[in-house]
Amino acid sequence: MSWQNPEFHRQLEVVDDRSINPTGNPQLGNIALSRRTLLKGLGAASLATLLPSLLSACSAEKASLKNKLIGFQSVAAQTSSTFDSVVVPAGYRATPFFSWGDAVLPGAPSWRADASNSWEDQLMQAGDNNDGMHYFPFAEQPNDRGLLVVNHEYVNPTLHPDGMQFTAGPDNSRSRPPEQVYKEIAAHGLSIIEIRRAASGQWQRVTDSPFNRRITAATPMAVSGPLAGHPAMRTESDPNGLEILGTLNNCSMGATPWQTYLACEENFHNYFVNRDAADYHARPTHKRYGIGLGGSSRYYAWEAVEPRFNATPDANRLYQGHVNEPNRFGWVVEVNPFDPTHKPRKRTAMGRLGRECATCVIDDNGHMAVYSGDDARGEYVYKFVPQQPYQAGNNSHNRDLLDAGTLYAAQFDTDGRGRWLPLRWGEPGLTPDNGFADQYAVLLNARGAADAVGATPMDRPEWVASHPTTREMYVSLTNNTERGKADPVDAANPREENVHGQILRWREDGADPWATEFEWDLFALAGERQKVDGSIPPHRLGTINGDLFSSPDGMAFDPDGRLWILTDADEEAPYTADIGCNQMLCADPVSREVRRFLVGPRGAEITGITWTPDARAMWVNVQHPGISYPASDGKTRPRSTTVLITREDGGVIGS
Repeated sequence: MSWQNPEFHRQLEVVDDRSINPTGNPQLGNIALSRRTLLKGLGAASLATLLPSLLSACSAEKASLKNKLIGFQSVAAQTSSTFDSVVVPAGYRATPFFSWGDAVLPGAPSWRADASNSWEDQLMQAGDNNDGMHYFPFAEQPNDRGLLVVNHEYVNPTLHPDGMQFTAGPDNSRSRPPEQVYKEIAAHGLSIIEIRRAASGQWQRVTDSPFNRRITAATPMAVSGPLAGHPAMRTESDPNGLEILGTLNNCSMGATPWQTYLACEENFHNYFVNRDAADYHARPTHKRYGIGLGGSSRYYAWEAVEPRFNATPDANRLYQGHVNEPNRFGWVVEVNPFDPTHKPRKRTAMGRLGRECATCVIDDNGHMAVYSGDDARGEYVYKFVPQQPYQAGNNSHNRDLLDAGTLYAAQFDTDGRGRWLPLRWGEPGLTPDNGFADQYAVLLNARGAADAVGATPMDRPEWVASHPTTREMYVSLTNNTERGKADPVDAANPREENVHGQILRWREDGADPWATEFEWDLFALAGERQKVDGSIPPHRLGTINGDLFSSPDGMAFDPDGRLWILTDADEEAPYTADIGCNQMLCADPVSREVRRFLVGPRGAEITGITWTPDARAMWVNVQHPGISYPASDGKTRPRSTTVLITREDGGVIGS
């Protein structure tokens, strides 16, 4: 029995991933045409031989690491439409650890299989759709005790006993039962839970920990940085522009070296509506970000119960009502998990995006950068460089590092070189003549600023990962079926109708996060292998050395330098028939060998990953499973779940 509504997720992805970039930036000019011709003639599998290798410095290391970095045997792909489990290699265990509805706060009621828990209950329980997460160790027991912080990206219809209920109203509006809206608001945000490894060796949640905390779409948050108090952040509910209620659509994340968590607000546009067409088209912070136009917000219709989600201007109300409310989302939200009284802060100096992650990288000189993808077709790769260097051990200096600095967008050239284009007011394209009155306008419409400076539109840039020793950077480009149509092909995005995606990597000049230029190559084109009958078209061929995968999404390095890749492919599409259910794979960054480590249940995305410092415990998220995992009885309502991975011999995961 399938509890999930596949159409709900399919429609949500169509909206989330659609191209709303109007610029038509010249994506590497005439090379696009020649590369398209090459692809048609040679097939995508030949592309790797056309690109310069950027790893000559690693050749000796390659010989020494061959067959040593990855030590497990691959698991088989799962293609059954009824597959409902988590498979890991022999010698490993996968155990459900933290699921939607589990208790977070002391005294929280138990989850009910009929989803009849109230919204007040949900405020005390784990939210829905676990996504990005991070393990923060306690200094005295780093591998045995820590805080696990887990994002709850959005909600499934199964949050309610009978699904989401809507009633049609005038002007394409919809009404909602208030108790459903309040429960959905409570199921967003993130959970902070203390976890410990018992004397038996088993990891357990500490249910009465004073550190346990729920942050929701209604939790008060401070506005920090340049836009604190700015008129564009003021609303009827917050005339000072200094406090925002909640965080939305937290997908991937980051962690700072001063032990704070960076939640990232991705597809926040689905929660708002602006019914004034003229205002919508004249307001870049609505149009460029795809805020709902004309009718109710696309899926949630929260404005029927909570007026702040109705961003239609009303000239008779203070600050035109809530027209600025969407400006208050799309930020990096910094949370101190070790201080339950800490008020989360939205760091506006880092710019407003459909932000997928916030990966922090620091060199030996304290030079720091925070890297992000903006997950939609034709959007960009960014980095934020704080104005001041990081100072190890000086938290009074570091705590506000993210409140001042420079945001950059990446441009990838055809010759394997690239540069970071500063999104700084007064630079070419970022002037009043181009619609940018000041730096505040640049930060509020960072997408438009990246358009104006000529950044390279990418195939849905998602997670960014940094190698722990070389500081090589990798970004997952999940897919782009509009490539070759709305978005011309180019060197970094070389396939028309890109259904499988790719992983691109770059090396900052001097391995310095503050560098403004870099060299890049394509680490792997995801996709299929050519069949004997030649039936696979060139745009679907991959360059994978090992196990096949499609649509790389989550991605991170473990402490030993293994690259872990998590996928979010369309399992119902004919081109994934041989690849099967979504999965997690492990790659050697030197040899490029890829092995499949985990396969999840049908209908699920595999996302979110973290480890203990010794890498002997790993946590991975199984989001929106389609059948009944983790109950696995075919009857019980499915629950997004954080899964604990351990080795039976207690060894390092993946070795």
